[in-house]
Amino acid sequence: MRANIVMKYMGYVLLLNAAFMFASAATSWYFDVDTAFYPLLLSGVLTMAIGIIPLLFVPSGDNITSKEGYCIVVGSWMMSCVVGMMPYLLWGGEFSLVNAWFESVSGYTTTGATILKDIEAVPKGLLMWRSATHWMGGIGVVMFALVILPSIGKTKMTISSMEISHLAKDNYQYRSNVIMHILLWIYLGMTLLCTALLKISGLNWFDAVNHALSAVATGGFSTRNASIGAFNNGWVEAILIFFMLLASLHFGVIFATLTGKRNNMFRSEVIRYFLASVAVVALISGISAWNEGLFPTIWSALRAGVFQTASLISTTGFSTTSVFGWGAVAIFVLMFASIQCGCAGSTSGGIKADRVVLAFKIIKARIRQQQHPNAIIRLKLNGQIQEASVINYVSIFIVAYVAMLLIGAIGFAACGFTLDGSIAASVASLGNVGLEVCDFGGFANAPAFARFFAPILMLFGRLEIFGFIQLFLLNTWK
Repeated sequence: MRANIVMKYMGYVLLLNAAFMFASAATSWYFDVDTAFYPLLLSGVLTMAIGIIPLLFVPSGDNITSKEGYCIVVGSWMMSCVVGMMPYLLWGGEFSLVNAWFESVSGYTTTGATILKDIEAVPKGLLMWRSATHWMGGIGVVMFALVILPSIGKTKMTISSMEISHLAKDNYQYRSNVIMHILLWIYLGMTLLCTALLKISGLNWFDAVNHALSAVATGGFSTRNASIGAFNNGWVEAILIFFMLLASLHFGVIFATLTGKRNNMFRSEVIRYFLASVAVVALISGISAWNEGLFPTIWSALRAGVFQTASLISTTGFSTTSVFGWGAVAIFVLMFASIQCGCAGSTSGGIKADRVVLAFKIIKARIRQQQHPNAIIRLKLNGQIQEASVINYVSIFIVAYVAMLLIGAIGFAACGFTLDGSIAASVASLGNVGLEVCDFGGFANAPAFARFFAPILMLFGRLEIFGFIQLFLLNTWK
């Protein structure tokens, strides 16, 4: 493996990070040069210096191997999380080394969990940086860099194939270079529209921009301690529900719908299943919360149920109220939503609705195979026959995901979390959900090891387990 070539392409990603640091510093400058201005400015300069060195001294390399492609993708994510700590560490406050690590990884992986006890005391420039890490991580820091890279032919295609899963590619039917531009333009358009609508609904520009960045990235960082509940605005909630769910759909399907293609959202069985699961979970959780006497009317309970379901199934993590106390049935179905999550090709995490639908089809096919041993059964997803390798990978991924959930729960239990708290923390971290953690009053008060361990699970979830595992198995590649 050519380490110098890997470092060169990682340098592009670092320059992207530096650009967003400077943009966040500009926000600090706009708000009377708040205390985050110099930490952000210095972080941007240092990150730019680190990123530009390999670009100046390392020649470009063609025909990148799969091993080098994985190293570029995973290495770029790791380096982004490390340099993303700098603004927090230089600013100080609540950000110790482990807290800066937690906040940085939570931002880039769009988990949205935070160690901050008083978000509103943090300067606006640093809040903008938190939201910027969400926005970069939502579409993928590597994908962002690839779009702005000069034309590098097969190199770009090799790297992009490591960042986009096979299930996500099925609905595009374009070359890798076109796919990346579709992703970016849909992502940018959704962000601008969400920002404008939130401003019209009554938020100021700063809150509108930050919450739009978080909603479209399905991240969950808010500028308020009480999250969306602080606004008590039905229009804001409705807008965020729409964009959280929209960002949970396959971006290629959204593009196909806008351009009148046949593979649109109205013909997708995965999207039909996803929206049906949203409706069922919202209805059950809302009724359960009302039955517990937590809301004065059934309509207020259903309003909260719809918002929390959209927030959790999209892995955003915004909240209008605490879901603990809604009853066991509500917690169970919301936990299911937090494990399944959105669709492949979206910004959400979790197992993905596509794999859940395919898993149901695998079970059904197995039952039919037992009834008719000589039958040849082909599985289709959205009308496309799935290859045996894809079916095998889906089965292995689901098993691996459940195994990682158990490992995560054991790790949190070892930190002193209760049984319920351990499971919730594991689901929140691995699924990049940002689910509220009841133990210790949240991650802010959790033991230091839990705040170090949770980001590891977040990275496993964001890189879909096997992508992150490859980082530790480089010596086994020939």
